[in-house]
Amino acid sequence: GDNLPVEQVNWKDAEDFIRKLNEKEPGANYRLPTEAEWEYACRAGSAAKFCFGDEEAGLADYAWYDANSGEKSHDVGTKKPNAWMLYDMHGNVWEWCSDWYSADYYSYCPVDDPKGPAEGTQKVLRGGCFGLEADFCRSGRRNADNPACSNHAYGGFRLCAERAPR
Repeated sequence: GDNLPVEQVNWKDAEDFIRKLNEKEPGANYRLPTEAEWEYACRAGSAAKFCFGDEEAGLADYAWYDANSGEKSHDVGTKKPNAWMLYDMHGNVWEWCSDWYSADYYSYCPVDDPKGPAEGTQKVLRGGCFGLEADFCRSGRRNADNPACSNHAYGGFRLCAERAPR
């Protein structure tokens, strides 16, 4: 449906879509967020497990996950947004990030605006999804998969947009 999230796409599909979108809109610079940007946006100023606090009991107000989804994705924007008015940061579908995955990256990365490792075999996914329990929807929960994996049933993406200086 028109209001469902993009899903069942691999990282390479997302990058192909973004390349074509940038070709159609001169001056635009659409891209996947870095993992750090994604988490910053998800938290919306919160240091808690979720954008709204630490208690899983509140998650159903913000996310589609295994306890309330009926094992399927749902229209975007039907749950509460975070404090920055971003919807579906928790649950519904995993969202691809631009970074290569490294399990220990945050033990050695730059403090300001980390961009992820220079190389790897898996790309980062964030946000949790409709088929998994609440713990997978935490703001800080990390996941990864092969960027060419075409059977990632829960894989989706969210765009960042930057405009070129005029």
